[in-house]
Amino acid sequence: MKKSAHKRQIIKFSAMKLLTQGALVLSLTTLVAVIVFILIRGVPHISMHLLFGDYSSKNPTIKPALAGTLYLVLISVTIAAPIGIGSAVFLTEYTNSKSMLIRIIRLAVETLAGIPSIVYGIFGYLVFVIALGFKYSLIGGGITLAVMILPVIVRSTEESLLAVPRSLREGSFALGSSKVRTIFSVVLPCAAGGIVTSLILAIGRVISESAVLILTIGMVVNKMPKNFASPGTSLALDVYYFGSHGYPEQAAATGVVLLVLVVSINIAATVIGKIYGKGELADG
Repeated sequence: MKKSAHKRQIIKFSAMKLLTQGALVLSLTTLVAVIVFILIRGVPHISMHLLFGDYSSKNPTIKPALAGTLYLVLISVTIAAPIGIGSAVFLTEYTNSKSMLIRIIRLAVETLAGIPSIVYGIFGYLVFVIALGFKYSLIGGGITLAVMILPVIVRSTEESLLAVPRSLREGSFALGSSKVRTIFSVVLPCAAGGIVTSLILAIGRVISESAVLILTIGMVVNKMPKNFASPGTSLALDVYYFGSHGYPEQAAATGVVLLVLVVSINIAATVIGKIYGKGELADG
């Protein structure tokens, strides 16, 4: 009986292993197929004119999209980073994690992180475009994106702060440091790797977002934005516009640029996390 039961366990384990390996191969194959297809279709059409030339109906460019994407990143990260990091510091260092209020706040943050981006787009449209009179503008889209990435920054920063050993805080207090000085001199430097990684990943989400921006910035693809109050476009919106208006080559080329940016951002986040991780191990 024991041998037969052991044999059944081995068969179940082998079957589960094969299923998980098959799922992994299928996922990787799909990912590689999408990337290769986009590269094959888009790379031949990338040129200096597409990247930095003046827009025309016969030869459209992504120059306005590059400028608009830069504006959106600056606006959203400038707003979301200090609020998100400050909120995480307050939740971690100044509150009782077992209290009902903090549990409700954390539940709200988790819920906001899971809301579909189009809902944020509707919020931005109703509040900034209509109610506050911003109209279609980069500032309205940037603020909406800041609201969208705020839960991600809060959650990631809080996890990084909680990972800092309690003994470091106690050692700083024992040397006579105040709580504020301990936070800025000990806790935040130790958690810097995770915080920087969360910001980089938030930037990646801003660059690849489209649903929010369709409803807030106007998708003006043929003009350079003059300032933050101007309507504009982004790389993700240009992919949609070119694909739906008869520019398949430009859509594929823009997709390559967007793909390279997103992959580079994710690689940078991974590298920075490893560098800070090794630094903390060396200090330890």
